Amino acid sequence: MTRHLFAAALVTGLLGLMGPAAAVELNPKAVTFKLPAQIPWKAGGNPGVEQAVMVGDPSKPGLYVVLTKWKAGNNFSRPHFHPNDRFISVISGVWWVGTGTKFDPNNTVPMPAGTFVTHFAKEIHWDGAKDVDAILMIVGDGPATSTRVAETK
Repeated sequence: MTRHLFAAALVTGLLGLMGPAAAVELNPKAVTFKLPAQIPWKAGGNPGVEQAVMVGDPSKPGLYVVLTKWKAGNNFSRPHFHPNDRFISVISGVWWVGTGTKFDPNNTVPMPAGTFVTHFAKEIHWDGAKDVDAILMIVGDGPATSTRVAETK
């Protein structure tokens, strides 16, 4: 009987310690955050794309961080390049990447969640999602323009 009382007291004590942790408020001067439901997704530049600017302004000079969601359904950009290097982490799903001026979604390489990719400045690439949504975190130095290039067959 004593063991059961001890176990019950221990569990009750641990639960009591866990309760106040949920009520803790963070100092906004030290930490800010957005929960997934608070991320400000907006339509992106391509069909089947949503974006959320998290830091900076990609249209202006300086550091920016953007979340990009490529929606499933063979949604792809067309061949293009950017003026500056871009650093991309695949957060979830599978992102498909191709290079060169010949656009062919069947000739792409899958980048699963956890993959880190560098798009080098002025190098031609294209990308998108096939069967599942892909969420990317893109970090770069603005302005983040995109220049389309003529496609070859």
